[in-house]
Amino acid sequence: MLIRNMTIADVDEVYIIEQETFSNPWSRASFIESLSDPNNTYLVATVDGRVVGYCGFWGVAEEGHIYNVAVKEGYKKQGIGFRMLKELIAQAAARGITSMTLEVRRSNQPAINLYKKLGFTEAGIRKDFYTKPIEDAVIMWLAPIH
Repeated sequence: MLIRNMTIADVDEVYIIEQETFSNPWSRASFIESLSDPNNTYLVATVDGRVVGYCGFWGVAEEGHIYNVAVKEGYKKQGIGFRMLKELIAQAAARGITSMTLEVRRSNQPAINLYKKLGFTEAGIRKDFYTKPIEDAVIMWLAPIH
């Protein structure tokens, strides 16, 4: 497995995973726009040259907000998400980011466990944050980045 920066050439494969993973997926245009913003960092994990996962964050000042994390069906529970996020956090730290935050569906216990393994802590709830279905989000923080 290789973890590297996402490129425009990866967007079609990323978009397929996005659609398979989320009930309210981002558009191709949203990914392309995000890649053009220098405040964003997006990574992909590849196996045999195919994208099997991606993650990204928006960073401003010293704070990073993780927007997307997904691993393709058939590749979950292999440590791909953990390794991608470790690299994302390392790249954030190299950019001077000192803390990171994210929201995760309250029912997504595997993701919550992954974030806790990376050192994130639960900081609060955003009521009815998600749609399709409506669900609260758990707000999590990693501060300081280590």
